[in-house]
Amino acid sequence: MADTDTRRDYGGGGGFRQNGGGGRGGYGNKRKRGREDDDFEQGRPDRRPRHSEPPPGTRLRRALLEIGDDPLRLPQEVAQNAAKLAAENYEDEFVRDTFSTIALKLAVEQPFKIPIIAGVIQYANAENSEVAKDVIGKAGPQLQEYLDAGQWREFKLMLRLVACLSPLYEEDGVLPMLDELFNRAVDLQTATPEDTVGLELVKIILLTIPYLLAANPDAALQQATSVFLERTEIIASAPNPLEPLVDPYPDNNAQDERPMACSSVISLLQLQLRDEESNGWPLKCIPRVYDPNFKQADPNSDATEEANGNGETKETMKHPFPSIVVPATINPGLKALFPDLYFSLFADQEIESVPSTTSIAACVIRDAILDTVNILDFNRNATARFLNDIDCYWSPDTFVKRATAFDKLRDMPAGKPTWKPEDVIIDAIFSQIFQLPTPEHRLVYYHSLITESCKISPGAIAPSLGRAIRFLFRAVDSMDMELMYRFMDWFGHHLSNFEFRWKWAEWIPELELSTLSPKKAFIIGTLEKEIQLSFAKRVRDTLPTDYHPLIPASKENEVPQFKYNDDTVPYAKEGREVLLMLRKKSAEEDIQTVLTAVQEQAIAHGVHDPLVPSTDIYMTSILSIGSKSLSHVLSTIDRCKDRLLAVGSQSELARRQIITSVVDFWADHPGTAVNIVDKLLNYTIVTPMAVVQWALQDRIDRGRALASLQTYELVSITMFKVTNRVRQVLRDRNNMTLPYEQRQQIDDALPRERQGMRDLFAAIEDAVAVVAAGAQDEMVERYDDGSAEEETVKMWGQKWLRVWRRKAAVEEAVVGEANIGPLEEPVPEAVAEDDGDMDQVS
Repeated sequence: MADTDTRRDYGGGGGFRQNGGGGRGGYGNKRKRGREDDDFEQGRPDRRPRHSEPPPGTRLRRALLEIGDDPLRLPQEVAQNAAKLAAENYEDEFVRDTFSTIALKLAVEQPFKIPIIAGVIQYANAENSEVAKDVIGKAGPQLQEYLDAGQWREFKLMLRLVACLSPLYEEDGVLPMLDELFNRAVDLQTATPEDTVGLELVKIILLTIPYLLAANPDAALQQATSVFLERTEIIASAPNPLEPLVDPYPDNNAQDERPMACSSVISLLQLQLRDEESNGWPLKCIPRVYDPNFKQADPNSDATEEANGNGETKETMKHPFPSIVVPATINPGLKALFPDLYFSLFADQEIESVPSTTSIAACVIRDAILDTVNILDFNRNATARFLNDIDCYWSPDTFVKRATAFDKLRDMPAGKPTWKPEDVIIDAIFSQIFQLPTPEHRLVYYHSLITESCKISPGAIAPSLGRAIRFLFRAVDSMDMELMYRFMDWFGHHLSNFEFRWKWAEWIPELELSTLSPKKAFIIGTLEKEIQLSFAKRVRDTLPTDYHPLIPASKENEVPQFKYNDDTVPYAKEGREVLLMLRKKSAEEDIQTVLTAVQEQAIAHGVHDPLVPSTDIYMTSILSIGSKSLSHVLSTIDRCKDRLLAVGSQSELARRQIITSVVDFWADHPGTAVNIVDKLLNYTIVTPMAVVQWALQDRIDRGRALASLQTYELVSITMFKVTNRVRQVLRDRNNMTLPYEQRQQIDDALPRERQGMRDLFAAIEDAVAVVAAGAQDEMVERYDDGSAEEETVKMWGQKWLRVWRRKAAVEEAVVGEANIGPLEEPVPEAVAEDDGDMDQVS
């Protein structure tokens, strides 16, 4: 081969140019000798080097992370391939660590995949029992850690994985553990009927049973479960005293008038499991990934046997159940727990586009979706993709084909699925937006999930979303007031992402209602939200003309008029002087001279507090100067804050006048006024009590103000700051990294902060309670619409009363004396005793 020249004659290389260059073989083209020349001389062909295959650990990691994501491959096939890859390379330390680590991480981070991961472990156990042994051995300590720390979601999901591996245990370990958990729940419920930790334990137990029986259809286990369910009936069927606090539809006591009877999740689970029991435990929605008879078709084989043969199977290698000790005293965890009600937009309707509340799939699928949504909050795009592929992770024929039109569900043959994956997704996300007392994450996260889902599958999600909006709008009258404002926030935000498009013509008849009607108030508030996110003319152009009176032309003025430019306004001349002096940044003494003159005129006119008109001039001038943007007004307030602070300390009426000036100046843009009051609270120029009293006393307008979005937002932002402050003080008090002396000082301050919060809640309750009872001073006067308007105002008072009583109860559950315990003292560090000279003979 050495005598043979295997190199090609490239000739001109560039078309017909032969001797002139441009090609490799032309004269004058001296190419550098490259590595390929040596290859040719050694007789190797001219080809690109092959890329080496990634090591087994890397391939295994990728296979596990992507498992179940491909709808075109059978879950048994992908599980078997991953198991084989792990079992055949298990002597590799990286493979061993990768498999157990990722399997356990997926269980607590991607709950959809738990049955599939359990199938991989079972397939691997058939090939190499050490794989399952290691996973079970590591799952036990993690399960114990979650239980001891009160990390209930992680505990539930790890317990679910352990339950899905039930066929691999030497003894029945899952059910006895569930029995111990139930005994602790009974103890907690016996101690106090308002206990919620016991309810959480029962919910975890009932959510584990479907996965346990789907993985292990042993008749003895089914019989033992049936006996166990008779015991859980005691707690699951008993209503919790706290349930009325978190009921989304409190205004209709008659069940047939409610948009939906929102039962507790554990009561539904109990009934659903009983129904499954009576039907022989079909549990159709949960995938059975492990099939010992499953065989993949071999394309290279000439045999004609089926892919799923019935050949002999190896005997399953059994392992001891991990040792789990249920503590006598259950750690409630860091998060305050409340009863969980099942909220749905589409359930129990004529056409089942989502599982009915009698089906175990309703709670099982909803629970997996909510865990996925709340765990993956750090990446809304990935979460939306997971939700879009929800049909990949459940049994075949659980859902209809994606983007199936709702009208076509009527034509589905009997026995075929009618559940739309898009409806199930939207239903679950809205259950979090409407979660009481508070959702787990900020509401804007759930807003963004719906937005991303629309972007991924606009043709599929949009129709489901339209039906959801219509359902919620019909239910506005009976909806909890806080939920109505959450709906309003989301709706305005959502429309702003999609060019403000909505079929507003459907709601034109509601425009004839009083502005105190919840539906009319919702429409007005939504339009105001849209204007805050855009501008008035843009929003008006998207609306039918019937809506135009709700957006007057004055809202198009981005910069309000300075009222003291009108000579008919009292103190107009002095107002213009103060504005000019503030623009020129004149000395405070010069400004004070003008303000003193105003106060003297006010005294002469018999004004009760002369500081009020001078404060109005000063604050309105600040707002006019800063009207270009929020940053401008903040800069001006910061420059003038010393005088504003001094005014507030001198007169409570003058302090409230600051709020009045802000709201009046930005009358056409109430959202801007709320933002500025929020900043004034940060500067302590106005106090929380001043805002509450201004909103619920000075501007109550015989109770009509309770139907105003601005009133609710002012009170809400104020109370959020106060409650957040008290919670922060409590966190600092319990922060063991701080010096004990500093924590003692914080502990001394906590009762004062807590009492201040309680005073504010009491002030709100007192103000709205008299409206709810029709006993407010101004309410004795005749209303414009007679008794109908009076009843509507009283209804708003009742809505407010319920919301703020709930919020007060939630804060007491978090920062109340009964729930925080004594200040924990630092544990002294152990000091080693000095044994003296080590060479000394004792």
